[in-house]
Amino acid sequence: MLPFKLVYHDRYDLHLGAHVFPSQKYRLVRDTLLSEKLAEPEDFLRPEPATDDDVLRVHSQEWVRKLKTGKLTASELMRLEIPYSKETIEAFWLAAGGSILAAQRALADGFAANIGGGFHHAFAEHGEGFCAIHDVAIAIRRLQADRAIMTAIVVDTDVHHGNGTAEIFGGDPNVFTLSIHQENNYPLPKPPSNIDLHLPDGIGDADYLAILEKNLKRAFQGFHPDLLFYVGGADPYREDQLGGLALTMEGLARRDRLVYEHARLAGVPVAITLAGGYARRIEDTVRIHVNTILAARDLAARQTATAGR
Repeated sequence: MLPFKLVYHDRYDLHLGAHVFPSQKYRLVRDTLLSEKLAEPEDFLRPEPATDDDVLRVHSQEWVRKLKTGKLTASELMRLEIPYSKETIEAFWLAAGGSILAAQRALADGFAANIGGGFHHAFAEHGEGFCAIHDVAIAIRRLQADRAIMTAIVVDTDVHHGNGTAEIFGGDPNVFTLSIHQENNYPLPKPPSNIDLHLPDGIGDADYLAILEKNLKRAFQGFHPDLLFYVGGADPYREDQLGGLALTMEGLARRDRLVYEHARLAGVPVAITLAGGYARRIEDTVRIHVNTILAARDLAARQTATAGR
């Protein structure tokens, strides 16, 4: 068994068909964890959809109404870049519920992972870049409303800048945002995060990790969060179709460990979401996401072993 819980629902799959966003990856991550006996069925929790009240903590009533009734304009659909269906919107509400549950379990267990979510391009009043609602922001606002946390940090390692995250939390002293991403890539414009690491095209493991480590230290020196939300993108991978960085699978696993180790040193629980990933071989995207979970497993196991001495 894993030392923490995984949150998953079969309806996370958006069933987009021939689309660059392989939403079937969520099921494949779950299946890989089970088939390779890296996790047991009892490690998984099934989320309920976020309530509309929770979604409205972040999003405007008008945007929620449009999503629930299918009244999106042609330009809004074009910006979203995925076809609209009632089932798709239900999947986004489930992903938000999954991130709420993962955050709650992280506070209890130190780690938890939502095998889904990370929809960091959603803004309060519109969606874009495959993201209709912002599950991480919804989860943070729900836990703040419950007084389970006061402060949070979002560490976003997707190859694309977390523009929705930056916009939603801009000016909020209780939520710190760090985004490490390819500068010459979607989206434009890039509203400012607390720390934006705009990387040049083609950067590899060593330079990437050095930049990330330096700025994780910087973030934790000035901010003391109650929870870290990790938006773990698979798309900095060198074979990604929508990315232009050159990280290897080992480099990405080291990236994950680096984030978790800084959280551990600060005594901060970690809720994980799996963000973008568009490798030429879907098996590569799945393996990168599995490794993100295993890096947390290994650190949690070391913590348990150390505490038992």
